[in-house]
Amino acid sequence: LFIDEIHRWNKAQQDALLPHVENGTVTLIGATTENPSFEVISALLSRCRVIIIKALAPEDIESILQRALKDKEYGFGKIKVEGATQAIKHLAIMASGDARVALNTLELAVKASLKDNQSVITDELIKQSLQRTHLVYDKGGEEHFNLISALHKSMRGSNPDAALYWLGRMLEAGEDPLYIARRLIRFASEDIGLADPQALVQATAGFQAAHNIGMPECNVILAQTVVYLANAPKSNSLYKAYQAVQQDVKATINEGVPLHLRNAPTDLMKEVGYGQGYKYNPDYDEPVEQDYLPPSLKGRKYLDNKNYQSKI
Repeated sequence: LFIDEIHRWNKAQQDALLPHVENGTVTLIGATTENPSFEVISALLSRCRVIIIKALAPEDIESILQRALKDKEYGFGKIKVEGATQAIKHLAIMASGDARVALNTLELAVKASLKDNQSVITDELIKQSLQRTHLVYDKGGEEHFNLISALHKSMRGSNPDAALYWLGRMLEAGEDPLYIARRLIRFASEDIGLADPQALVQATAGFQAAHNIGMPECNVILAQTVVYLANAPKSNSLYKAYQAVQQDVKATINEGVPLHLRNAPTDLMKEVGYGQGYKYNPDYDEPVEQDYLPPSLKGRKYLDNKNYQSKI
């Protein structure tokens, strides 16, 4: 049983295949352009062998195109095609591993210049027939997450050139610029934080500008933001500090706010001790010593003062 685009089957439909696959009634062959780890249920996936079919290399595409030019029955073997050698090399690269795109483009180019059973194809004609580089991208699929991961890691590694490239790959393939802008805001705090507080300002301004003018004009705005973030000093101290906070919140008892930190807007609250013992910091010339955390977390440190105070 061959099922093309098996990722389009929902969980219930995939579940229905299980007993028949297990007892050998059917030999299942499923094809998908998505990551099966996300799109095929684990019970079915564990009973299958995953074979990854990679995109064709340019030399493979070139070989297919050459055969098409020589094939007299299904190709262009009956037509005299000139200038094909260099144009085919160019097309083999531009097709991004997709033989169907390459063959369709070649057909358009040959027919566009066909006259008296002769055709002359050039790089320019190939570009016109192809219209644009065939970019592999799916806003909701694995490649979407692969590219945003590459952008994020390139900025984290302080490589602005690589970051610009991955940004371009996403924008030119049709990604929502505001999705990228939101990720840049997150990056500004997660990977830069207080090492450069202006990074968050820049990222937020980039989002607002991209929202105001949209594509294609906002591409250079996002490029500016990406380069700034890639070149900025890096620190994940805030990210790690908040992770520690999350862990403490989940792992410790839910203690009440210490009485001296509570407001006392009524007489009854004052009588039971709300606000008693609180030292109002502006009334003191020197730093005030008092506890701000629950008793079980007294003295707990989440931030390394040396890593961030001098940057503020």
